[in-house]
This record gives sequence, structure tokens and C-alpha cells, in this order.
Amino acid sequence: MLKLQPKFDLRRDVEADIRRKEATVCRVKDYSGAVEILILNTERDGCILYSWKGSTGTTRVGKYDSSTKQNKLLYTFDKQVYVSSCSLNKEETLLAVSLAQNTHGEEHLKPMSKCLTLLIEIHPINNTKVLKAVDCRVKVQFLYPESERGSVHESHLLLLTEDGYVDQYHVLLTRHDGYKVVLANPERLSKMAERVVEDFCWVQWDVHTQRLYYLTQADKFLLRCVQFYDNRNCETVLELPLEMPANAFSAVKFVNLGFDHHYAEKPERVKIEVFTNRLERSMCVCYSRPSRDKAELIYSVVLIHKDCSKTFRVTLGQPARDALQLQPLFIPIGYYVVVYLHKRFLHCINSRQQEMLCHSLFLSGDDADLGLPSKSGKFTVLHKEESSSTAMLDPVGGTIHDVQLSSARLLQILHSPSGRANNMADAQRLAALHCLLLHSGDDPNVELEIIEWLCDNLNVVDSFNQIQEFILASLYKISYQRSLSQDKLLPCSSVFDMKEVPACLATIPGVLSTTRLHIESVFKGQAKSLQGFWSELQWNTERTTYFEVDPNPRYKTSYIEAYWSKLMAEEASSHMTHVLENTKKVLAMVDTWDLGRKLVPLFQEEDHHQRLLIGLTVEKLRGHLNTHLPRLGKKKIDSLVINYVAKLLELIRHMLESVWQKHKLGPHVLCLTQRGGPGDWAVFHFMLRILEATRGLCMPLPPGYHTLLAALALRCLPRHTFLQYVDHRFLQLTETFVSRLMTDLDNSAANEKLKFSVLKRLPEENRFYHMWDHPVTSVSISRDYVKNLLGRHNKNKGFAFTGRDNTSFGAEFLPLAYLAKVLSNIEEQALNPFEEQGNVDATFVEETALKQTLILLGFEGK
Repeated sequence: MLKLQPKFDLRRDVEADIRRKEATVCRVKDYSGAVEILILNTERDGCILYSWKGSTGTTRVGKYDSSTKQNKLLYTFDKQVYVSSCSLNKEETLLAVSLAQNTHGEEHLKPMSKCLTLLIEIHPINNTKVLKAVDCRVKVQFLYPESERGSVHESHLLLLTEDGYVDQYHVLLTRHDGYKVVLANPERLSKMAERVVEDFCWVQWDVHTQRLYYLTQADKFLLRCVQFYDNRNCETVLELPLEMPANAFSAVKFVNLGFDHHYAEKPERVKIEVFTNRLERSMCVCYSRPSRDKAELIYSVVLIHKDCSKTFRVTLGQPARDALQLQPLFIPIGYYVVVYLHKRFLHCINSRQQEMLCHSLFLSGDDADLGLPSKSGKFTVLHKEESSSTAMLDPVGGTIHDVQLSSARLLQILHSPSGRANNMADAQRLAALHCLLLHSGDDPNVELEIIEWLCDNLNVVDSFNQIQEFILASLYKISYQRSLSQDKLLPCSSVFDMKEVPACLATIPGVLSTTRLHIESVFKGQAKSLQGFWSELQWNTERTTYFEVDPNPRYKTSYIEAYWSKLMAEEASSHMTHVLENTKKVLAMVDTWDLGRKLVPLFQEEDHHQRLLIGLTVEKLRGHLNTHLPRLGKKKIDSLVINYVAKLLELIRHMLESVWQKHKLGPHVLCLTQRGGPGDWAVFHFMLRILEATRGLCMPLPPGYHTLLAALALRCLPRHTFLQYVDHRFLQLTETFVSRLMTDLDNSAANEKLKFSVLKRLPEENRFYHMWDHPVTSVSISRDYVKNLLGRHNKNKGFAFTGRDNTSFGAEFLPLAYLAKVLSNIEEQALNPFEEQGNVDATFVEETALKQTLILLGFEGK
């Protein structure tokens, strides 16, 4: 399920360099002795600290710089020691280490204590200061200020102890001889420490955000977050109560505070981790606990940005042999939190669309293979708040991999065969489709693969409309990247609008889910006024509470259907002009994006109905967002809405272009004199399903879509079937299509019958007569001309003839000659006699009448 990219390997990136160093010390060409390298810690700048046993009975500490790919020796202990914790300050002038007592060797630490914590000057190597000598484990961690400082006269060090407290040391430094950096007042170092946390039972350090999360237990468990600032200050910014068993921790648990390879840590009943993402403005607290009575695992994901908590109970089938087997991995990847229990299940939880189970991917058994290189299960997640990707460190194997969800595996789930025994295929396809679009939607190859799947598997899924889901999820992604609160406002899935959700989408066999709203998170201190992550998180939490009260916060595309029908029935008005101005902005945006793309003949004609729907969609969506998200501002909302509708039209064009290229279609599809082949039929069927999907959502189509669909239908369907499609409103007869029909097809008996059938189905059939050169249409045009011309002069009692002698009026047809002469005189008196008449005049009327008479008398054929 994961796509792994190697980022660091101890053997590849470090071991060769260490062997060269040891060869130099031993004065040999090649060092062939055993080298045991242990990863100790990873710092904010990406450097990796490690230790190894030297060939001369020493212990060395080194650093690997991930940016330069270089190794550097930091310090050498003159005897073998157990380094249980290690940290390097940003300026690389101080090294803090915790040494564990060697209970098996002959040499012991002095003073005699379980743990000795040292602060060492390493620029250059100089004094060593003992910070603590205690009988409990101690973790060390330097703070890394975000701002670039010119001064190196101060560093800040955290000491976290197994006794449940955290001290912060403010270390003052000074320069000697121009380059030496030493402690300013080493004898006063203990007085420069301040207690920042007390009585914790679990603690997690976030190196990238400089935050400390810890749990305290009184009447209930309380999670607190301490934010450290560049100005050496810190404060509690968040408190969150959590429901956990009273005996959750038998000992203090350290998370993301280095790796102690000499301490056999017992697996706890509860595992907890906190993840934040600045890009997504999200914060998740994940924790698991086994059930007492059943062979099941219970885990919760607290979505602070959604002000809710989701708890899942997963049946395991058979009980685990030990507690370690019930320790799941929590892996944040973009918008998802992956919960993985080895050889049992894999659950990709959607942190944006958490309401329904079908939007989160659940796999079990053999399908739940994470694809990790090591089976030890002892992985550490190295998550950067500013990145949508995640790294995973295997301290046993000594490797770090960048981790992403595998698009290939998700596409494989889409293509999985139907009719599976567990009836989970549809839910997995829906979740995989959303996962692909949300996580890998920026990859054009992935989008093409999805469109190809849509084209080839339109009848595979019965429980949801695949094209609707593809459209809504694609549009949803571009919108929430601007504001997290739009999760509750814009449509993201057609499942929410179903009157009755199918059982295969509403439930997952073996998984029970419960939701708790209003999780009682409390923002404190500067978090109330800080800009950036904390202000966004707090505002989104408050806005989510508001949306829970509002009965209809999510915009429904079906709202505008009644407005659209009413607008089409209206005559020109100021409102219609405003709506069409919206359309111009959208179409201008489409032209700007894809100038010169003419593969599919769209956006090349006036389609009044679709233009009204485009503009109306912009108007209603803009109004909805202005009502619920006034904080964004009208200008930003207007830009977002225009982009949203333009992206919809572009998405449909992109779908057509993909299937167009697949079946190698060209301009010949608009030729109505030829029958369509298999490629035409496939594209027609696909376009019909797009029409069905957009009509169900009342979404606009690109101008020209209905013309293209009607042309393909005429090429592919029998004539009577084509007319039935028109009668049932599957096909819309546009002016462009009718014009092509009248001019491209000859006047054979079958074509005449088709043309008459089409004309009868048009609301204003007389308006289309001028497109077809046929006696019947000429007669109708002449009648309308005479009726309209005489009607405009019905108030006149007579006509003053000009006395012009027109020899074309034969004496043997006196009534016709008189009518023609009347029409000619009226034309001469009119300011613009041909206005809106298609250049019809008295001569045309006379000739048409004569020809029609000859046809009726049988002297001339049609």
C-alpha cells in the first residue's frame, strides 16, 4: 500500500566512511572488523546522530548531514559507554548526551548512578559538564530556533526524565580566542534551569514544530501542548481531555525523543501519537487500546480541526499472543491517517471526509500489506508539518524511507473484480477513488488512469455514480486547498445526497464506528492571537461547531434547478445579463488555461441554455459562500467560484479528450452522412453517462457538448431510436446540430422524414426553415413572410401603387400577380423590408407559389 523511496541507509551512507576512519586509527589499508552503528536521534535540520564502538575500545558519536551527504565525527569517549540519548545544538558547538550505566562490564559510570547526563563543548572539544546523575532514564533535546540568528551566545536544552518532569536549561556561551565557543558560567548552569512540565506519564516531542505534547492523569487524562518560541519562552497552547483506561501506562513513555537501543521497553496497553499538518491546517490525536473481553482492537482518531472524535472497533478474528501484536502503526500521509496492524488490517482514515466509513479505505487479511522493508514493527514516523509526505525510520535496520500512498495499489483496487464474497468491493473502490484524487490528483498520469477506468468500467459499480464521484472529488480538492472550512460547505461526494445509502457503503464487516462531536479542546495563551497554524486551527474548530448547528451548511447543486428553469422561460432582463456576465468570466478563464487546444470541438458555439446554467451556478455558489464564509472576503470568494466552475468545464473536456485519444477519433465525428464505428459508439456511451451524471447534479456542460452528443447519436443509433432519445430528453437539439442536419443530409425520402421529424420536435420550428432548401419549408417561409408583412400594415385601408410594370407577373395568374404587386409596394415603403425575414421578398414568394402549384397539379416533382 505504501510507495517507499530510500532516503538514508546506515550501511550505504555511514559505514564506509566509518571504516575509513577506523583504518586510519589502526594504521591499516582496509578495516575489516565488526562495526556496530546505532542511530541515536534526528534533529530539525535533518541531520542524523549515531554512535559506534571504536576499534581501540572507544565510543564515538557522529553526524550525517542529509543535505551535503557528509559525515562528521563529533566526539569520542575514551572507553565504551552506552549512549541512551543524544542531541546537538543548531550551531554545532554543544553536544548533550545521556549515558546509561553498564551493568555487565567492569567499568562503571562515575558517579554511580543509573543515568549520567553530560553537556560537552565540541567547538573545539573542551570542557564537559555533568547536568544530572540520577537513577532514572533521561532524554536530552536541544531547541532549534526557526529564525536565523547571527549570535551563537545562547542555546536551550530540554531534559526529560522518567520521573515525569521536564527542565529547560538556558545555556549561555562565549567566544575565546576568536573561534572557541565555551560555556559562559558553567558553575551557574543548574541555576539557569526552569521546570516547564511536571507529572507526565507520556510525552512526545515534535522536532519540526518545536512542540511538546504530554499526558497528565488526575481524575482523567489530559493532553497538553507546550509551544516553544524563538525568544526562549514557552507556554501551554492547547488542552484536550482523552478517555483512556486508568492503567494505560505502567511506566513513562517517550515518543520521538531518540532511540535507546540498550533499554528493553515494555509494550504498553495504550499507544498514542499526535500529528499536525500546517498545509492542511489539521491536527490529529491517535490512540489505541485493546479490548478486555473480545479479540478486537479499539482505536480513536481525534480530529481537532473537525471538533470531533472517531472511535473504531475492529474484530481481529483470533486473540493476539502478546501486547506487542496489538500495537498498531499510526502514519500520517497528506489528508489521511493510516492505521496498520501487522497481518491483520490496514485502515486509511480520511481526515477531511470522516462522516462515512465508505470514504476511508479498509483492507484486511492478505490485502492489508503495507509493503514495509522490515518486519520488526519498530518504526518511528518522522513527520514534517510543512510537508504532505512522511518519512519512516527503522532504528533496527538503520534505514529511513520517504513514504507515500501507492497510486499503483489504489488503481489495482479500482480494477478489482466485482462480486466479491465480502461485498466490500464497492466501498473500497469509492475510498480508493477519493484517495487517488486527494493524494495523487496532481499527477496527470494518475488522472488519465482513473478516466480510463471510468470509460471501461461504467457498469461495474451499482451503489454509486463513478463519474459524479470523480467530478465532485476533483473539484473538492481545488477548493479546500484555499480554506479548510469549505469541507462542510462544498459538495465532496454524491453519497451524502442519497435518500438511502446502500448497506455496502454504510457499513464495513467487522468494523464498528462511533462519532463524538464537540471534543472540548481548549486553546490557551498566545494561541488565541497567533497568526498561522494556531489561529487557523482555532477558527476552523469554532466554524465547525457553527456548521453543526446549521441544518444545511453544504451546498447542493440541485438547488439551482428550479432557478434555471425559471430563467430559461424569461425574456431578456438585467438579471439575465448579470448571469451571462458570470459566464463570460468563466469561459475567459477556460480560454486562458488551455489556449489553442482544439482536439474536441467544444467551446466553439453559443449554447444559451448551458451559458445560463454556468452563470447561475457561479451566482448561487458565490452567494452560499458569502453567507457562510464572509471571512474570506468577496474578492477571494469570487475568484474561488470562477475557478471552481471553470475547473468543472475543463474537467469534462479533459475526460472527453482522454477517451477521444484512446479511440483515435477526429473531426469526422461531426459528419452526419457516415455511420459511426465502435470508437464512436464507445465515446457516445461515455458522453451519455457524463450527461446523466451532470444532470443528476444539475451541473453545467461545456458549450457544444450537446451538439457533439447529438451528432454521435445520429451516427450510432437507428433513426427511430435517435428520435426516442430526443423525446426522452437524453438529447438536446441545438441550433448548430439542426443546421448541420439540414445542410449535410440530402433530400432522400429517409432523410426528408428525419428532417421533418426533427423540425416537429423543435419549440420554434419555423425559425429553422431557412436552413433547409425544400419546397415545404419555402412555402412555410413565404406564408410567414406574407402574414408578417401584411400584419404590420393592417391599419392601412389601401395601398398607393407606384405604377411600376413588373413583367414577371403573368396575366394568367391574376390573384398571384396582384398579391406580388401589393408586397412589392409595401417593401418599397418599408425602411428595412428584409429585417428578420432571411432576405425573403415578393419575387421569392411568387416563385414559391408557382412551384408549389405545379407540384400540387403533378407537373413537377419535389
